[in-house]
Amino acid sequence: MKETEIQKEKSRRTVRGELALMVAVAINSLGVVLMLHSGAGISAISSVPYAFSEVFTRVSLGTWTYIFQGLLVLSLMILRKKFVPQYLFSFVVGFFFSELLDIHKAWIGILPYTLPMRFVYFIISYLLLCIGIAFSNRCGLPIIPTDLFPRELAQITGISYPKIKISYDVICLLTTAILTFLFLGQIRGLGIGTIMAAFTMGKSIGMIGNILDRHFRFATAKDLKKA
Repeated sequence: MKETEIQKEKSRRTVRGELALMVAVAINSLGVVLMLHSGAGISAISSVPYAFSEVFTRVSLGTWTYIFQGLLVLSLMILRKKFVPQYLFSFVVGFFFSELLDIHKAWIGILPYTLPMRFVYFIISYLLLCIGIAFSNRCGLPIIPTDLFPRELAQITGISYPKIKISYDVICLLTTAILTFLFLGQIRGLGIGTIMAAFTMGKSIGMIGNILDRHFRFATAKDLKKA
């Protein structure tokens, strides 16, 4: 039994955590904007910043995302009842993520907007977000605060990640619906795709994560030095 486990461990390829984090930031930012462009609704992790950007239009989606991320990190520190220095690096990651959101939003309009293509955009964006978050959860580094929050909350509460993720997404969507309805007189940013993603993405991320774990192990430069 132990020999089999050792063979499985040796068969797994090592992926640098730093590379996993860069991939996650790149594809998550594209996934958020592509899902919005599909017309099926924005992803839950960016729905609250999107609502604020629609209500208070002088501030961009990227900037509101950065503000929202700050509140999430502050909430985690309050829940842990201590200052966590590692969380500060997540602000740096969050900054690049927010900037990429604005960059993608600037060019995404050149893509064809036919009904079949919109369906394709949604499927691609859903998969990108699931894969990106799965990479984030395994990179071993401080990650985008919107991804960090459910992961850390699962550790703090002892509740499984899929349950935390689904609850977190649903609360974000409810906040977006209430905010846009109160200030704009209509619900914006939410669609059938958003609702579907909110209730299924937690489990999808878990499934993709299990596949990654079978084939890869993630190690940062610090981990490799210790080894």
